[in-house]
Amino acid sequence: MNFSWLFRMAWRDSRRSRQRLLLFMSAIVLGIAALVAINSFGDNLARSIDEQARELLGADLTLSWTRPPSAKTQQLAKTLGRDRAYEVSFPSLVSIPKTGGVRLAQVKGLEGNFPYYGTWEVEPLSAIQTFRQAQGRVALVDDGLLVQLGAQPGDSVRVGNLSFLIAGRVTKTPGQAAIAATVAPTVFIPNKYLVSTGLLQRGSRIAYKYYYQFAPGTDIGAIVKKYDARFEKEGVNIDTVADRKRQTGRSFADLTKYMSLVAFVALLLGCVGVASAVQLYVKEKITSVAILRTLGASGRQALLIYLFQTALMGLIGATIGAIVGSAVQLILPQVFGRFLPVAVETTLSGPAILGGIGTGLLISVLFALLPLLSIRNVSPLRTLRTSYEDDLSGRDPLRWLVYLLVIGFIVGFAYLQTKNLMLAIGFTGGLTVAFGILTLLGLGLIWLVRRFFPTSWSYVWRQSLANLYRPNNQTLILVTAIGLGAFLIATLYLTQGLLLGRVELSASGNQPNMVLFDIQKEQIAGVRSLVKQQNLPVLQDVPVITMRLTDINGKHPDETKKDTTLKTPNWAFSREYRVTYRDTLISSEKLVDGKAPYQADGNVYISVEKDFLGRLHAKLGDTLSFNVQGMLIPAIVGGTREVEWNRVQTNFLVVFPAGVLEQAPQFHVLMTRVPNSQTSAVLQRNLVSQFPNVSAIDLGLILKTVDEILDQISFVIQFMALFSILTGLLVLGSSVVISKYQRLRESVLLRTLGASQNQILRITALEYGLLGLLAALSGILLSVVGTWALAQFVFEVPYRPNTLPLVVVATIVTILTILIGLFNSRDVLVRPPLDVLRSEV
Repeated sequence: MNFSWLFRMAWRDSRRSRQRLLLFMSAIVLGIAALVAINSFGDNLARSIDEQARELLGADLTLSWTRPPSAKTQQLAKTLGRDRAYEVSFPSLVSIPKTGGVRLAQVKGLEGNFPYYGTWEVEPLSAIQTFRQAQGRVALVDDGLLVQLGAQPGDSVRVGNLSFLIAGRVTKTPGQAAIAATVAPTVFIPNKYLVSTGLLQRGSRIAYKYYYQFAPGTDIGAIVKKYDARFEKEGVNIDTVADRKRQTGRSFADLTKYMSLVAFVALLLGCVGVASAVQLYVKEKITSVAILRTLGASGRQALLIYLFQTALMGLIGATIGAIVGSAVQLILPQVFGRFLPVAVETTLSGPAILGGIGTGLLISVLFALLPLLSIRNVSPLRTLRTSYEDDLSGRDPLRWLVYLLVIGFIVGFAYLQTKNLMLAIGFTGGLTVAFGILTLLGLGLIWLVRRFFPTSWSYVWRQSLANLYRPNNQTLILVTAIGLGAFLIATLYLTQGLLLGRVELSASGNQPNMVLFDIQKEQIAGVRSLVKQQNLPVLQDVPVITMRLTDINGKHPDETKKDTTLKTPNWAFSREYRVTYRDTLISSEKLVDGKAPYQADGNVYISVEKDFLGRLHAKLGDTLSFNVQGMLIPAIVGGTREVEWNRVQTNFLVVFPAGVLEQAPQFHVLMTRVPNSQTSAVLQRNLVSQFPNVSAIDLGLILKTVDEILDQISFVIQFMALFSILTGLLVLGSSVVISKYQRLRESVLLRTLGASQNQILRITALEYGLLGLLAALSGILLSVVGTWALAQFVFEVPYRPNTLPLVVVATIVTILTILIGLFNSRDVLVRPPLDVLRSEV
């Protein structure tokens, strides 16, 4: 086959159509731009994490524990490394005496020169040295906490029994993303004052950590390997630079992969526009193809001529998209900034750019093939009889092969991103369902307009509605493209509402919205009295005991590791268990098997959460032995429960019967309900002054924090969804231009029949207004159904969608559709028909 001739013919034939070819191939530009931007950003992020791995940890090695190891191991921890810093951390209420503000914070008692790597961003910078010298009671406080409580450096912060001068404002701690400070703001105080605060009580949730710096060239891996078994046995957690690099890299690699799938949706949206535009282009070229066939060209040659045209335009579109994407990635560090633990330096990524160009070229050719296949069957008879249509009326089996190739490509791309075949198939299936539903809605719209056409309406309305099902109409493609963009945006808002609604539901009715914890046994009477003095109810008062699992059916950890048939996970013996005791189930629990906790014949029968028992690979009747502060208590699994974890209640994995743990070291959790934020603030101030070790969780504050986080996450998702919306609008614009010639002939006919310029303007505006509105409503309908399913089966909350964002989405999409339609049809509206036809024909 003479390929040079085919290329020359493709080039010559495209001379009068290059502007339109470039236009409809521009539909893939934004999809490729999004794909290249995300993948380039992912490559740069991975490189930055690799380069700044030490800054993520702030040290060469860290050791941490929540249960003190043996004295010998603690002594070892004090001798490792060339230099070391020591940290003790726990949650506690802190207050600002000047403003009266109270907030649950993470208190960290620190000594030493942490961080060893990276920059601890503190204002003023001299505050770091003042803090390290620890010559007085000074504190460094996260910026977010100062802003919330209306404080600033120079004020004081009260932690337990002591007040500390706020020496500096912490804007960033090595290894901590900005978003983390929103969730758990930190107050750093010198370690030597911790005991004096009175907050280190038995039962308090305290974490201990050492940061180590070693001499350059030290083999950290060899040190870890030497003590690994010993540390694991005593519950000491090890974190190295390599571990932190791997964990952080994996987390953000997953993020960029899933964001790539969102970008891929925009690309597929553009390719649907390509397929539609090529279909119209092919219809215009049928006469040219028939002439080629008459001159001796085969159907295969004719197909290749137009395939070369579309492939070249696809390559150009993908290349432009790659250039745009390389520029867009420069702003992504600002978009994702609050979620990133490292500073990302952006550079051009060769693999991302080449991958984007290759993806764009391949997928545009695949989608263009669907309408181009019909070129093979064009008959030379069409040069003699324009009404001849038998050549294109039959079914082409090759179309099914192309469909399979398209689906295979989507599955393959999703698999490369997620490395999970089932997830890739699920993504493709979900995408197919979404496209399928929107396609059915578009077809249904066409059928309804045709079936129930309002013959009594005015001429302008009748003509606008008739355009929705006229030959070469764009109803189906626009409903699909714009509808999918509207679906993404509407789903974002509705899902955010669901998440907030789930938290708000927990605060409704008479359910608790204030949780007081770390109450010592001797303090419970005083705390109950304090709550009742403010006329607040004590809804729950629950004792909590900390313990560890030592063996299952007499099999200790070493034995379970050797016996692979047991399948007992290692974490079962290393984690801490917080349990309570009672003989009955509460409202958030439902008995599945066996009985509620009880004692019989000198045996203790406990109740275990059903799914947790399955993860332990244990069953009813098995014996679990627990270590409670040095005392071994064997217990038999006497029942299983289902637990509603989303309820604001003290839910537990393991519940003992009454009469077993009453004398064990314990703390209490008390739950109440406050009517407003003022009452909450008064209660927390009284707690800080009378019981400084007691901490409180205000559900109202949690709701506010969740809302802030969701706003930041939604901004990132909106940024990505913007590519889909813009692609849909670009598909709309290209579809209007491609069908312009058809509209010119309609305009000439309407003007000949006496239609005025104003009538044609109204017909065009109404048609595109209806298209935009119906496309937006289709996407919103799909979104409402999808989020209803989420509310019903995932979040299990009542579904009350907020209609305002949906109205805004529908309005904006409709207006944009009208404006783009009128802009691209301006020649039809403002110039005489004969003048337009002379310039176009």
